[in-house]
Amino acid sequence: MRPLSTMTPGERAVVARIDIPPEQRGRLMEMGLLPGTPVELVRFAPLGDPVEIKLRNYHLSLRKLEAEKIFVR
Repeated sequence: MRPLSTMTPGERAVVARIDIPPEQRGRLMEMGLLPGTPVELVRFAPLGDPVEIKLRNYHLSLRKLEAEKIFVR
């Protein structure tokens, strides 16, 4: 397993674990980011933050700190 933030653009993986505090995790889960969800890293913003991912046929932007706490395989 490795952090989502270490993926390269165009790379695909499956969410294995989310280590974000419960008060923030619920928001992500409501948007469909759950363990077992396939994701694709679309791009990093010019300064590296935010990170854009594609999941369930839509694009989602995450802070880099959040992406570092989402582990994929």
